Amino acid sequence: MASTAGYIVSTSCKHIIDDQHWLSSAYTQFAVPYFIYDIYAMFLCHWHKHQVKGHGGDDGGPRAPGSMWAVARGYLHKEFLMVLHHAVMVLVCFPLSVVWRQGKGDFFLGCMLMAEVSTPFVCLGKILIQYKQQHTLLHKVNGALMLLSFLCCRVLLFPYLYWAYGRHAGLPLLAVPLAIPAHVNLGAALLLAPQLYWFFLICRGACRLFRPRSPPPSPCQAQD
Repeated sequence: MASTAGYIVSTSCKHIIDDQHWLSSAYTQFAVPYFIYDIYAMFLCHWHKHQVKGHGGDDGGPRAPGSMWAVARGYLHKEFLMVLHHAVMVLVCFPLSVVWRQGKGDFFLGCMLMAEVSTPFVCLGKILIQYKQQHTLLHKVNGALMLLSFLCCRVLLFPYLYWAYGRHAGLPLLAVPLAIPAHVNLGAALLLAPQLYWFFLICRGACRLFRPRSPPPSPCQAQD
C-alpha cells in the first residue's frame, strides 16, 4: 500500500517542488497509527516468545509481575533500532511532513514511500526461516530479490533524490549537498544510516545463504 501510494504521488508530480497530491498527506496520517501498533505488536511477539521458551517461574507458572519490565528491557535491547525508527517516524517525520513542508515536495515524499517495496521480501524471509525453509529455492530467490530491492529502494534512493533535485535546479549531483540547507543533509544522513546497517546485515546473510556448503567427510576421513 505504501509503495503504491508512493508511486502514484511521485509519478503525478511533474514539478518536484510545487506539485501536490492528496495521497501524500492522507497516507502519512494513515501510516502513523500503523507505526504505533507495530511497536506494540513486536512487543507482544517478544513477550510470547519469552513465555514459550520456558522462561516462566521456577514452578512452571507465570513469572512475577515485575518480570514484565525485564521483558520490556530485553525487547528494547533486541529491537532498539526498529523501535527508534518507528518513534522517529511518528514523532519527527510525521510533523515535518504535515507541518514543516507546507505542501511542498510531495514528489520526494512519494519516493520515500516507495522504499517499502523491499518490505514484503524481508517479511517473507523471516517467515521462511521460522518454517525451517532456509534450504529451499524459494528462500534463495526471495533473498536475492530482498537484496536487490533493498539496495535500489532504500540505499540508492537517497542519491537518486539528490540527483532529481540537481536536475531540477540545474546542478551536478556532487554540488547538491552544498546547495541545500544543512539540516536537510543531516536528516537524509540520519535516515540513510539505519538503511546502510540493515543492508550490511542482509549482505552478510546473503553470503551465508549462497556460500557453497563443504561436502561431508568420506568414511575414511571420518575414521581418521
